Amino acid sequence: MQLKEAIKKRKAVVRYHHKKPDWRKIIRAIDMARYSPNADGRNVLKFILVSNKKSISELSEATQQSFVGTAQYLVVAVSDDSKLVRFYDERGVRYSSLQAGAAIQNFLLALTELKLVTKWVKHFSDVDVKRILKISNELSVEGIFPIGIETKVRSPEEKRKDLENTIFFDKWGNKKMARETRVSVDNS
Repeated sequence: MQLKEAIKKRKAVVRYHHKKPDWRKIIRAIDMARYSPNADGRNVLKFILVSNKKSISELSEATQQSFVGTAQYLVVAVSDDSKLVRFYDERGVRYSSLQAGAAIQNFLLALTELKLVTKWVKHFSDVDVKRILKISNELSVEGIFPIGIETKVRSPEEKRKDLENTIFFDKWGNKKMARETRVSVDNS
C-alpha cells in the first residue's frame, strides 16, 4: 500500500469482526511509531498491548464507550514528559505531546497498511486507566486504541473538510494565494 493510499484509507472504526487479529501485526504497527520525529532522539512514548478480557472490559468502562470492550486487543499509548522537561523546562510538556501525536499517526497508518482498524479513544478516566494498568501518576495516557479487523457492517465515515477550508496563505484567514508571476533573467 502506498503512503497516499494509507492516509486516505485510515478511518475511525467502532465495529470489529469477531475474528482475532494477528498480534504480530499490532507489534509491527507499534514498531513504526518509533520512526516518528522526536526531540533530541528522546523517545517518550511507550505502548501497552492489552489482551486480558477483564482489563479490556474495565478499560471499556473507563472510557464510557461500549465498543471498546468488543475489541480483542487494546493498545494504550503512554508518554513520560519528564525526560523532555529536564532539557526544555515547561516546553518539554508540549514537545512530548507533539511527539506522541506524530508517533500515534505512524501507528495508525501502519495499522491501515496491515488491514487492521481502530479508533483513537481520547475520552476516558485517567485515574481508572492508570489504576487498571498500574501506570504511574506522573505519566500521561495519550490514547486508547481498540484494535480489530473491520466487519462488512461499515462504521460511519469521518467527515473531511475540503482543502479550501483547511488552508490559508501568508496570514491567518487569507484564503487566496498571491498570484504567481514568472521571473525572467535579463540576458543582456
